[in-house]
Amino acid sequence: MEGEPVRLTAWVRGRVQGVGFRWWTRARGLELGLTGAATNLDDGRVEVVAEGARESCERLLGQLRSGETPGRVDSVVERWARPGGSFDGFVER
Repeated sequence: MEGEPVRLTAWVRGRVQGVGFRWWTRARGLELGLTGAATNLDDGRVEVVAEGARESCERLLGQLRSGETPGRVDSVVERWARPGGSFDGFVER
């Protein structure tokens, strides 16, 4: 049985812009059946918002922290919330 859907927001710091990180994150999100977005922020971080089953969001979070991403991830700060349902697919912004 699937748990209640959740929204994961993760702010990823490191060398994560201009290295295919958002594309990679979008591909992982789609593989996990999540909706959301990966967005470059002006301060050099990438904000990842993903909605779907908690287990799938936790797997995505683990992949962001895995050391197997494009570029280099120095830290990931996460926040959990109820889903907003505002996403259609998984996009790069």
